Amino acid sequence: MTRTIFPMEVADLSAFAKSLRDQIARLDHAPSHVEMLNLLSRAGGYRNYQHFRSCAGITDPLPDVAMTADAPPPADETRVARTLRVFDADGRIIRWPSKRSQQELCLWLLWSRIPPKRSFSEREIGDLLNDLHLFGDAALLRRDLVDLGLMRRNRDGSDYRRLEKAPPPELKLLLQKLPGPTKKAA
Repeated sequence: MTRTIFPMEVADLSAFAKSLRDQIARLDHAPSHVEMLNLLSRAGGYRNYQHFRSCAGITDPLPDVAMTADAPPPADETRVARTLRVFDADGRIIRWPSKRSQQELCLWLLWSRIPPKRSFSEREIGDLLNDLHLFGDAALLRRDLVDLGLMRRNRDGSDYRRLEKAPPPELKLLLQKLPGPTKKAA
């Protein structure tokens, strides 16, 4: 989403701050976004935000500012900490988590352990997954990897391949915090 910037010049910052303080003190609740825009505009000497915008006289406002960040979103450390509980000291999954967000993070971890650009039979991928978990349901993991779009398979199950995708930021954090000798970079 882009936003048009309307600059505001304040001649006396002290008077502006006092006016804003007094207006907020008269409220019996925290101001909403729109109320805050009106309070700021009144403190600057305008009737309301619409009056401020019309008086700004900007026919060609400042360039649009993109509200999207260039950097990836930060990792959800709480999600990673909760997901770490399902791993043993060797970095294997002990039990399948009940929350889907944790399941997906476990699937991304499994995805990172599957060699790229290699074809697997159903038995080979099952053996690989069995080495990475202890609850004995490789079929569940295979299906979920395919359903999440992290792997593709032939209809007859004869060919499984890892699909290359950009992992979520939580995967890197999980790999850093994961105990045991299976720690690898994605």
